Amino acid sequence: MGKKLESNFTNMVVVLFSVTLIASAAVGYVYSLTAGPIEAAKQAKQVNAIREVIPGEFDNDPNADVWKSQTADGGELVGTAVKTYTNNGFGGKIWLMVGFNPDGSVANYSVLEHKETPGLGSKMDVWFTPNGKGNITGKTPGTQGLKESKDGGDVDAITAATISSRAFLDAVNRAAAGLAGNADAASGATQQTK
Repeated sequence: MGKKLESNFTNMVVVLFSVTLIASAAVGYVYSLTAGPIEAAKQAKQVNAIREVIPGEFDNDPNADVWKSQTADGGELVGTAVKTYTNNGFGGKIWLMVGFNPDGSVANYSVLEHKETPGLGSKMDVWFTPNGKGNITGKTPGTQGLKESKDGGDVDAITAATISSRAFLDAVNRAAAGLAGNADAASGATQQTK
């Protein structure tokens, strides 16, 4: 049997440092192995979200053609997908992909990421669809934006999730403002309109 280490401060610090060094090296190694596949999965999810929200087929690479409204050969604009976010969610930041028809109305949306309460705010992925109670498809945000019925608008909020509903609509309105050119590119803040 090996010699037992004496239990003193120096030995405890050395053992703790060794364990920490080995654990951090292992975490770094696993991160280096998974960083590429995770990024590829995020890009694939984004392209799939664009396919869900655009009303029609597209044959270009959305990641390469960001903010282009027509193809070089004069192709027809079938819609615009805008990746948007809000910091106002109950659980923090919410990321959406919102598709707009050429006339500016909402074609569809896809929730990319959120940390809303399961069973309440997390219902946003279906609540605002054509089959949901707060359907926003076909509506044009316009200068006033989409609002909940409690705030004088015509969109029904998710039951017991008013904060999440307002945050969702904030993200959609930010996307519409960006599409209309009424957003600050650096901060994402929309300009005030009267």
